[in-house]
Amino acid sequence: MKRKVAITGIGLVTPLGNDRETTWDHLVQGRSGIAPTTHFDASGFSTTISAEVKGFDPESAVSDKKTLKVASSSHTYALAAAKEALLDAGIAPTEANADRWGLSVGSGMMSVSYDDLAEFQTAAAPEGHLDTALFAKDDFPGNPVSFCRWQPNTGLALLSKEFGIEGYTTSVHTACASGGQAVGTGLKVMRRHQADFMLVGGFDSMINPVGISGFCLLGALSTDNDTPERASRPFDATRSGFVLGEGAGFLVLEDWCSIVIYAELAGDGNSLSCYRITDSPPDGNGPIQAIEQALQDAGLKPSDIDYVNAHGTSTKMNDQSECAALRAVMADHIDTVRVSSTKSCMGHLIAAAGAVEAAVCALAIDRGIAPVNANHENDDPDCAVNLVKGESAEMPIRAALSNSLGFGGSNSSLVFRNPKEIAS
Repeated sequence: MKRKVAITGIGLVTPLGNDRETTWDHLVQGRSGIAPTTHFDASGFSTTISAEVKGFDPESAVSDKKTLKVASSSHTYALAAAKEALLDAGIAPTEANADRWGLSVGSGMMSVSYDDLAEFQTAAAPEGHLDTALFAKDDFPGNPVSFCRWQPNTGLALLSKEFGIEGYTTSVHTACASGGQAVGTGLKVMRRHQADFMLVGGFDSMINPVGISGFCLLGALSTDNDTPERASRPFDATRSGFVLGEGAGFLVLEDWCSIVIYAELAGDGNSLSCYRITDSPPDGNGPIQAIEQALQDAGLKPSDIDYVNAHGTSTKMNDQSECAALRAVMADHIDTVRVSSTKSCMGHLIAAAGAVEAAVCALAIDRGIAPVNANHENDDPDCAVNLVKGESAEMPIRAALSNSLGFGGSNSSLVFRNPKEIAS
């Protein structure tokens, strides 16, 4: 028998709210977190909108000034979401069990900030050519703390230090699949009995000139700047690209017991499409493998799934590929399973997306509500799935599936079960 793993705590910082309940309430209402970009002057870009975290106070999440000095904005989102998840679960590492606590995080892809790059260029390449002799000058403005801040494992280190986690730790970076694979890694670690408790999640923020410019050059972002609240419309025939978002989501995993449980984290599946860096295969082959693995791992059939939180980025190829995969796996069940992409409201949180959407699935099961796929008005025959249109749907959810399909072909699928189904 596989070890049953329960989700007992959830914490969120998203474009829809700086905590779990605000995010959930706005999501169910179909409110949009997308607006004109304010983090920097985006007027020179083809895309001037994004899904930013709003009104967030880093000091409310991190009281230690030394930690704040090293932390980036996405790190502070992670620390806040993780803190909320632990408080929600009512547990935390202690000196007695710190080595039995594990940490698995999906971390963002930014290795250096735009401001640091600009400072470096001004100081060391004033005429467009790098002059390494300038590095040795006493007044060179390079800051070693900045170097530490942008390492891919910095968030992992800050979380481990903040909460006293001394057991298994890992940082996952597989682009948009990072958060989902980090959650799935936590499940595997628990099943291998390498930990008794896991803090799992993801965090990211690419809303800066470097992040925006890269996606603009790829032609991946929506340019519906005049109607930001409608810019992300997954599976709609008029979809024109995704909207970049930011935030963090964390879950607490424990052994199955009689405490309050949102859902069972029941299955994990992964694959690599090896098709194209920016697109999933049109026939859905890679995602098909990940979904089938997750179902098999959970011991469930396609007909057991009542709700799918789709990756649904609102790009032409991704949505088409994912729907092809869902139709292939769900077969005769495709018309009864409800599907929505919550990126329609909160944009694409990149490395945080899979973790936030895992939290959404657990809440959907717990509250008996499938969130709306907002902004859908025009059916696309290549995306013929049973979308949650118009408003969120109140319904019992026996099991839910969450997909995260990353740039580079990394595919993650997670399956969640209703505790009532386990008890019965």
